[in-house]
Amino acid sequence: METMTTFADLNLPENVLSAITEMGFETPTPIQEQAIPHLLEGRDIVGIAQTGTGKTAAFGLPMLAHIDPGFNAVQAIVLAPTRELAMQSATAIESFAAHMPKVKVVTVYGGASYTPQIKGLKSGAQVVVGTPGRVIDLIEKGALKLNNVSVLVLDEADEMLRMGFAEDVETIAASMPESGKRITALFSATMPDFIQRVADQHLTDPVRIEVARQSSTVENIHQTYAVVPFKHKLGALGRVLATRDEDAAIVFVRTRVDADEVAVDMATRGFTAAAISGDVSQNERERIVSRLRDGSLDVLVATDVAARGLDVERIGLVINFDVPRETEAYVHRVGRTGRAGRAGRSLTFFTPKEQFRLRQIEKLTGTKMEEIVIPSPREVSEFRARRLVSLMPDRIELGRLELYYDLLHEIRHTTEIEVEDIAAALLAHAIGDKGPSQEERRGAGKIRREEEIDDDGNFVAASFEAGRDGGKGGRAKGAKRPSAPRISSGFSRRYRVEVGKRDGVKPGAIVGAITGEGGVNGADLGRIDIYPTFSLVELSGELSEKAASKISKAFVSGRQLRIKEDTGPRPAAEGGDRGDRRGASRGRSADRSAHKGSFSKSSAKSGKKFKKRSGR
Repeated sequence: METMTTFADLNLPENVLSAITEMGFETPTPIQEQAIPHLLEGRDIVGIAQTGTGKTAAFGLPMLAHIDPGFNAVQAIVLAPTRELAMQSATAIESFAAHMPKVKVVTVYGGASYTPQIKGLKSGAQVVVGTPGRVIDLIEKGALKLNNVSVLVLDEADEMLRMGFAEDVETIAASMPESGKRITALFSATMPDFIQRVADQHLTDPVRIEVARQSSTVENIHQTYAVVPFKHKLGALGRVLATRDEDAAIVFVRTRVDADEVAVDMATRGFTAAAISGDVSQNERERIVSRLRDGSLDVLVATDVAARGLDVERIGLVINFDVPRETEAYVHRVGRTGRAGRAGRSLTFFTPKEQFRLRQIEKLTGTKMEEIVIPSPREVSEFRARRLVSLMPDRIELGRLELYYDLLHEIRHTTEIEVEDIAAALLAHAIGDKGPSQEERRGAGKIRREEEIDDDGNFVAASFEAGRDGGKGGRAKGAKRPSAPRISSGFSRRYRVEVGKRDGVKPGAIVGAITGEGGVNGADLGRIDIYPTFSLVELSGELSEKAASKISKAFVSGRQLRIKEDTGPRPAAEGGDRGDRRGASRGRSADRSAHKGSFSKSSAKSGKKFKKRSGR
């Protein structure tokens, strides 16, 4: 009988072995079993393995064996494509070094203050884990010296180079001892030609280790697909999310704009949704991921880059709203669920013209995907109603229903409405079914974005509007739509938040903050107008003092929202915002007159100069 390898068989230092034993590590994964001995011997390696196969321990454990705890200089550096992955790797390495108290690990990444990172480096850190851009910045500032580095790790190398970090990697490698005088480990999910060239240039006689076929990482995932015309994708997504059994879902799109638009639309349909993409600050990203973990966020819309390194146990469903451009990326995406032996489900939307991609993915994964039918609006309502009815026995058992029995009896005898009709109407109301609307008959529901530009071509405001269509609709393709009134039908109040175009704010971030912090239903949000320094949001009712307080304290794009009911532009003498709303009344209906102002071209030009000076 074949003997199973344990970590004790890999000749790891006793202090490292003690730490991982306490963590519950017993047997190494294939990539760990094959990589650790070679790295301990000082060999360079090329490891081809997927996310979730144990790569961090594969390089982190032998790395610590090469660290001199008494030498307070950077001796090992790990480069990762994203902040999230860098932080996860650093946390793991710190855990591995639990019995090496003198070993310090510092994480460096963009979107965060330099001060604590530089302070950590000055304290004598031996291990640095970071993103290439910030590593370069710290080298140029003289805060990070790599002349004593004996171990270099390029993690997720394929993604790092696709993101445009090739030149940064070259610069970083040139700042440390040359190949042959250091140990270099390159890990990549795929091995395209450009990764092979990097390996040839920066590694010396590397050992090639290839584990886990592409299909092995999706064995625990029930893979499904649906053929959905482009214009019906949003409606289909809403109906799938409404009938899911899984706790949380991640929706993959191709671009940042798509992420914001889809998140806004899902929020208007009543889901707790948020978007992350490459331009989301680290603080916001951490806050969103924290909400996903604690259950206050159920739908995350993300781009491939933003989701790298994301491992949240609640994610039971991955939806490819857009088919990934590269077939290999499919495995990375669906790998956000079904991790560590857990079961998961994936659903990919193919447009009729994309069906050839289905065969490519099936060939890559070695798994046949099951075609499903998107639930109809009727099935969505039935699903919600049945779920609600399933809660009734417990409520009946609790008792104290006499008041409601009396009311039903009174209604029946004063209006002659049958109890069954009353129950059906209450059930419809409880699940948000208000009956067929004029919007449904028109097939409305596309997110609408309009930009206002003044006579000099300067930005004035952007407006976003999302309708609910009960399942129809799609994404706007950039075509101009007729202007709508400032106050849409059903939205009675307008609120101002202190974040705008100059902060790079996206509507999805505003929607996410208002729904997430204030407990506002996405369906109660209407039009969002984004001006240079503030934004206006329509709501169907008045915010409670408690909700307004919570929303006001939330940060979006680095600024506090400080929400309050809008009262129109303040006089210029009071530091008003007339310049922000210049031209806002052009082409709009009469109800926008409260925000009109007379502005000359010279004021518009001065605004343009300000933007140039401020680097906006």
